[in-house]
Amino acid sequence: MNLYSQKDSNIRKTWLLMTGFFLFVIAFGWLISYIWQSPGILYIAVLLSIGMNLVAYWKSDSIALAMSHARAIPREGNEYVYRMVENLCITAGLPLPRIYMIDSPQINAFATGRNPEHAAVAITTGAIQKLQNEELEGVLAHELSHIGNRDILISTVVVVLAGLISILSDIILRATFFSSNDRENKGGGIVLLIGLIAAVLAPIAATLIQLAVSRKREFLADASGALLTRYPDGLANALEKIDSDQSPMKFAHSGTAHLFISNPLKGKQAVSWFAKLFSTHPPLEERIKILRGMRVEQ
Repeated sequence: MNLYSQKDSNIRKTWLLMTGFFLFVIAFGWLISYIWQSPGILYIAVLLSIGMNLVAYWKSDSIALAMSHARAIPREGNEYVYRMVENLCITAGLPLPRIYMIDSPQINAFATGRNPEHAAVAITTGAIQKLQNEELEGVLAHELSHIGNRDILISTVVVVLAGLISILSDIILRATFFSSNDRENKGGGIVLLIGLIAAVLAPIAATLIQLAVSRKREFLADASGALLTRYPDGLANALEKIDSDQSPMKFAHSGTAHLFISNPLKGKQAVSWFAKLFSTHPPLEERIKILRGMRVEQ
């Protein structure tokens, strides 16, 4: 079985996402320029769209790591983690990623980067302290599977693009209110209504983008990680500990929550069906059940 059969699909989704974002920002720029009767705003929108796509592709991993307050760790003094990652990379046929540490008692981890050659894995100090050897190996195998499956680019790009969509929605909302006093244009009321609708729907669109790139990929990374370690119970046990661990993460951010193996916003998750609909992670209980049912040939 090919562990990374979905990587081509994920690459296509990334380019489609970036293209859609390019068109979305231009549409926003056109709407604002139409409201304010200023063509220069459209030109700015085009430049902004191109610039943010470049930033999202080349620097989104650095942004995600910085937002999580992750720091690069040397091999000296961290041989335990380095050896484990190296062994898993050899098995998976992946280059060694950069390894980062997040100073937090919470059990968590994430992978980021634009491709396997430029990837990074960040893990919390809580994961190293609280997980047994096979459990930590399962978590790291899960994150390396994201790298092998080429999930990391699209999920990291979303950090930048979804955040900018929310900012643009706020800009257009303010623009429509500022222009609401000018009623000389007969269609001003319609333009105002369109602007308000766009401003309300934009953050929802950003959330839906996060949902689309994170939920299914978690199941795939769980299965790929289990095949990599040949021990599904290792990851299942780790997820059980993660489920019961209520330690906070000081620098948890909604913009990067979808990157982690489990939602780092502990204590802030509602339990209603509506909240679950907008959850960036599938239920841990469901993931554990699937892993417990796996049988990997030795």
